[in-house]
Amino acid sequence: MGIFSKFKSGFKRGANALQDAVGKVVGRTRLEESDLLDLEEAFYQSDFGVETTEEIIERIREAHRHDENFRGEDANTLAREILRRILEGSEGKLSEKPDAVPEVICLVGVNGSGKTTTCAKLGYRLKQNNSSSLLAACDTFRAAATEQLISWSDKLDLEIVSGHHGADSAAVAFDAYSACESREYDRLVVDTAGRLHVKDNLMDELSKLKRVLQKKNSAAPHHSWLVIDGSTGLNVTEQAKVFHEKFGLTGIIVTKLDGSSKGGALVSIFRTMKLPIYFIGLGENADDLQPFSVDYYLDSILPEVPKDF
Repeated sequence: MGIFSKFKSGFKRGANALQDAVGKVVGRTRLEESDLLDLEEAFYQSDFGVETTEEIIERIREAHRHDENFRGEDANTLAREILRRILEGSEGKLSEKPDAVPEVICLVGVNGSGKTTTCAKLGYRLKQNNSSSLLAACDTFRAAATEQLISWSDKLDLEIVSGHHGADSAAVAFDAYSACESREYDRLVVDTAGRLHVKDNLMDELSKLKRVLQKKNSAAPHHSWLVIDGSTGLNVTEQAKVFHEKFGLTGIIVTKLDGSSKGGALVSIFRTMKLPIYFIGLGENADDLQPFSVDYYLDSILPEVPKDF
């Protein structure tokens, strides 16, 4: 399956609702209030949130009032333009080779978001792009988390540093950085323990890991990415705010976009946080972690409608 096909499959749930609503008005030169309400409901159902949905519908209403030739497909085009403007700057870019080595990437988030699997997939992707990386299994609290990452690293032929269950996660990170430095790897990818964003003591442990890494390199971590389960919808916004306040996020990875996600939450998250989306997880396979693309996203969830329809 090609990358664009994976995007389409991942955002299928949200795309179906939107495309059904748009399909009802395509080709018509006069939109009824019921049509606009259907469009509004479709955007809400797809988790675009109040601010984005209201902006899109109000702009469509205004354009329809002032242009008697405004067609249904123009509503689709206008919605795409607004979403593209909102998503300006949302594509996170990771260079093939970091400026300074080793570059540290920390993956944080709540349990169940897919951090451990994403850590392995990211290491694999870096390897495929000729950037050497070492994995650090710092989720020492969750049962079998280390074993899970070791299993992935064996499967994908990746190097890993780990500790025993219950070990000090900050100490594992310290050892992993030392190993990464001595072996001259380009990057260290750190899998941290899942944190409930409402538990201060757990967040303090995460802060400790960051402080310990900074003893090795004052700039570390160079990237702090929040891993978000894309199927949870708008509930992740509060998570992002707390992790950003406590740890200092530099980006986002959205996982589990395998058809169950509504898709619009991506826009809401970026609009709220203004943090770039580096990668999205579009399936279970090692190569299903893909760079986020605004073009692929828009073409998947709200495809262009030919003007001569």
